[in-house]
Amino acid sequence: MKVALTGATGFIGSHVLEELQQHGHEVTALVSDDVHADSVAGPGVKAVVVDLYDRPALVSLLSDSDGAVHTASPGDETSADLDSAVVDAAIEAFAGTGKPYLHITGAWVYGENTQISEESPIDAPAMVSWKEPIAQRALDASDMRGVVIAPGVAYGDGGGGVPGLLLGSPSDDADNLIMLGTGQQHWATVHVADLADLFRRVLEDDSARGHYLVGDGLNPTVAELTEAAAVAAAAPGAVPGSDDEARERLGAYFAEVLLLDQGTDAAKARADLGWQPSHPGLVDEFRNGSYRNGGGNR
Repeated sequence: MKVALTGATGFIGSHVLEELQQHGHEVTALVSDDVHADSVAGPGVKAVVVDLYDRPALVSLLSDSDGAVHTASPGDETSADLDSAVVDAAIEAFAGTGKPYLHITGAWVYGENTQISEESPIDAPAMVSWKEPIAQRALDASDMRGVVIAPGVAYGDGGGGVPGLLLGSPSDDADNLIMLGTGQQHWATVHVADLADLFRRVLEDDSARGHYLVGDGLNPTVAELTEAAAVAAAAPGAVPGSDDEARERLGAYFAEVLLLDQGTDAAKARADLGWQPSHPGLVDEFRNGSYRNGGGNR
């Protein structure tokens, strides 16, 4: 397939790019400048500098592809505007063609729920409340195969924002890392390479539609994760914090999503696509893998 990909230089997008390359797909990486274009150059990859808000240019590029994956996000107050711009361009380019458009949201939109499935109600905290309405536009588009991918916390290869947050946790007087809240909340997690594998499977399977939750089924507690992060950071251990401390540290919006108690086993992805996580869990990665000795920068 000829696949248009946004966010190819990001943590998730770079792994999607690699997965698609390895399986023989031709990728047009839509990047913001020449520096990013140079960074994604490789076999089977064509980098195109484009403003994702330039509707005619983006529609033209998408129309020349067999499908598209949107993983780009500025991670700030403009994120909703960018998602909206890309969705609208995809609808214009793909409506009536049946081509696939894959859009990423995240498990956080389901709110507090330790047994999340695709049928679970959306109960999005304020920080991510804009995500699902925009994604739904892709699902509702006429004759376009819209698919929404909702991963848990992505980790792996020493990277990822949330694992980095745990590694950089503040310490108490004995140098123990301070957990986010009491640490009893569970997080849905997924290795970024397993997540990229799911993206590829969805692209290649014409029957894949609707929402797909992606998690490895381990659903560790924040206490388990922070204790393991302490090993990676060479700290003596980890101690519980409080919800108030988390809000003071990160701000109310961000703290709210990290204090959610969540879990999923990605049953639909396993049943529909034969997807299986094949990488170590985040606790194991902290203790024995890519986050030791400073981790990576990918």
